[in-house]
Amino acid sequence: MTDHAHDHDHHAAEHGHGGGHGGHSHGVSADADRTWLTVALVLITVFMAAEVVVGLLAHSLALISDAAHMLTDAASILLALVAMRLAARPARGGYTFGLKRAEILSAMANGTTLLVLSAWLAYESVRRLIAPPEVKGALVLVTALAGVAVNLAATWSISRANRTSLNVEGAYQHILTDLFAFIATAVAGVVMVTTGLTRADAIASLVVVVLMLRAGVGLVRDSGRIFLEAAPAGLDPDAIGDQLAAGGDVAEVHDLHIWQITSGHPALSAHILVPPGGDCHAVRRRLQQLLLDQYRITHATLQVDHVGEDADEEQLLQITSPSGEPDRTCGPGEDTHGPVHRPGPHEH
Repeated sequence: MTDHAHDHDHHAAEHGHGGGHGGHSHGVSADADRTWLTVALVLITVFMAAEVVVGLLAHSLALISDAAHMLTDAASILLALVAMRLAARPARGGYTFGLKRAEILSAMANGTTLLVLSAWLAYESVRRLIAPPEVKGALVLVTALAGVAVNLAATWSISRANRTSLNVEGAYQHILTDLFAFIATAVAGVVMVTTGLTRADAIASLVVVVLMLRAGVGLVRDSGRIFLEAAPAGLDPDAIGDQLAAGGDVAEVHDLHIWQITSGHPALSAHILVPPGGDCHAVRRRLQQLLLDQYRITHATLQVDHVGEDADEEQLLQITSPSGEPDRTCGPGEDTHGPVHRPGPHEH
């Protein structure tokens, strides 16, 4: 038999219509505090505009590079706010998960922007190392110290919001990066004031470039994993499949897929075979509870069938049971997607 049920956060009901779902909620958490994000956005935007003006007046690439990084921070927060509103829309029509991945799109865009900006700033930094312009160190130092204060306030504001969103966490990490960048710029300002070494400005810019590259690569990597339907970091599909098959009431687990709907919302689907006479309902409930308790997977779709149930001999695929005898499951020539998991030691 096939057992399917939906257990939603807003009600506890089971409907028999083809797949089992653990209780789940989709998308960016409703707890994400838009007020704190808006406070951080205002702080960053106002200071960024002032920093561009001061950077041009002081001929400081370090200040301009800091401002460029703050621009990506502001864009990240703004996109996070937009994504929260999009994610709150109910799923309908062809968008069966709603617009939950809007935040992942914005995270990918933000990471790509960081990488492009870091390439441009690296080029400008090297050019200024070769032919350093005159830089007003005192102005750079004062602005950098003000930037440290503003970034501390913005970091504190975002830390008060829900950071389960990839956008919010990305913005938080970016502001921390900015904080370190301003410290590097302040050090460069001290060096220029005390020694007159104007190349210190370009060196500080290279420090910012390294930090931007690190943040950009991380965002592109994490958002790319979600778009490519990779298993979430920290969840090993082979280990989970083996654990699902470990109970004496399961004959085989195959077509196991684990992915993320959006950041912080893992999902799983699998085809579970139980021996003839086994209780499909009880197996499904036990496995869903296991997934929830041990892996925090709240969106689990399990198709549970008896081995060889309701299938013609010509439509069955031979599989080998632990005893070495062929068991029958599903269609001939239909390779399962990914490894097959059975009780006892086996190869994946």
